[in-house]
Amino acid sequence: MLALAAVGTMFTSCEDEPDKYESTGGHPTVYYIRPAAVASKDSLLVSASMEQMICLVGDNLRSIMELYFNDQKAVLNTSYITDHTLIVTVPKTIPSNVTNKMYMITADKDTIPYDFSVTIPGPSVVSLSNEWAAADEEVTITGDYFLDYENSPLTINVGKNYTVPRENIISITKTAITFRMPADMPQHEEISVTTIYGTTKGSFEYMDDRGMLFDFDNPYPGGSDVLGNNGWHSRPIQSDDTSLSGNYMMLGGPAASMGADGGWNDGDFSFEYWAGNWADPETYAGRPRLNDVADFTDWNNMSLKFEMRVPSSNPWQSGPMQIIFGGPEVISQGNAGVKDIYGATLGGANNTWFHEQGKIGRAIYMPFKASGSYDTGDKWVTVTIPLSSFTLDWDGNDLKKTTFTKPSDFASLNIFMVRGNYDDKTVLPEGADCHPVVQIDNIRVVPNK
Repeated sequence: MLALAAVGTMFTSCEDEPDKYESTGGHPTVYYIRPAAVASKDSLLVSASMEQMICLVGDNLRSIMELYFNDQKAVLNTSYITDHTLIVTVPKTIPSNVTNKMYMITADKDTIPYDFSVTIPGPSVVSLSNEWAAADEEVTITGDYFLDYENSPLTINVGKNYTVPRENIISITKTAITFRMPADMPQHEEISVTTIYGTTKGSFEYMDDRGMLFDFDNPYPGGSDVLGNNGWHSRPIQSDDTSLSGNYMMLGGPAASMGADGGWNDGDFSFEYWAGNWADPETYAGRPRLNDVADFTDWNNMSLKFEMRVPSSNPWQSGPMQIIFGGPEVISQGNAGVKDIYGATLGGANNTWFHEQGKIGRAIYMPFKASGSYDTGDKWVTVTIPLSSFTLDWDGNDLKKTTFTKPSDFASLNIFMVRGNYDDKTVLPEGADCHPVVQIDNIRVVPNK
């Protein structure tokens, strides 16, 4: 009786798994491919993006033991495979060899190809490490999907008629292209990257001089003066063997001390350009409003840019850089209460306009925060800050909005390395005692696209 019971149990167990998955022999046939979602089942696919779930429709699909898209193996789940449908997720890994085919492998190791493309994004082009690099200097374009294949090599294009020579390209990864700047690189032309998946233009140009506010070398458009210091303090504007292109402006210096608390020291760490020349009425002769030097009409879609060098001998370890624009009503180089030729009543020269709580949004740049110390390795780098991100208060708290309402709100500029606070309260970090040297050149505003 016990033996019969055991045999009965064995037969019952087998009969309890009537739907157990079993692979089949022979070859599969695929009639079409559709999205896996039931709501989209009437749509036919000839391509799909990475990580998209799709459904193969055909016959004898349980004969598929392995499935590849280009050279990337997909993960098969037998719970989603029947004789007539197979649901699978397209692999997320970028192929090394693009064939635009899907490969079905059977138990007998036969390979059945099927035309199907994996849609991979075109390149994303975000930034150039130094937009004012000298010839033969190594620079890096950052972004994503920089895919380089032997049969379809990546190219860097400048304008319509120039391609960076392949021998100048040092390395290519998915997110970075490093190359030596060619001596004949065209200036003031858009830069784009082309891969097998498309061409994308960056928002930057080589030797970009659009919207130039301060290059510390040349007179401003329509004027005869070179713009620089125009406030209560004069930062060094000089040239030497570390120059990028002629004169630069320096914040701090080897003898300038910045405490760990980033305390107020505008004598060493504040660059001030306050529009105006003490006239009544104010005409801005020779010291124009910055919104008359560059077009700020579309400021919400523009960025502030400048080149910066922080030598390794004098790293930046404290004192966040507050970058603050102000209109004539809050700051000007002249007496308060005077009217200008545009009808504005001037705020006059003062050092309180940028730390009245909740009134003036600004950018606060502090690259030392992540590691406690920052330098550029004795190189010049390009810094980019969207004007739409000028939302922070003196103490670092976010105002959740910009305070710009019109182009003349950009008339004047302060760049001040200081850890602001209200009643000794701040969200800005302390750092370490240091003697930072921050060299700045080519302050400009450019379109984001």
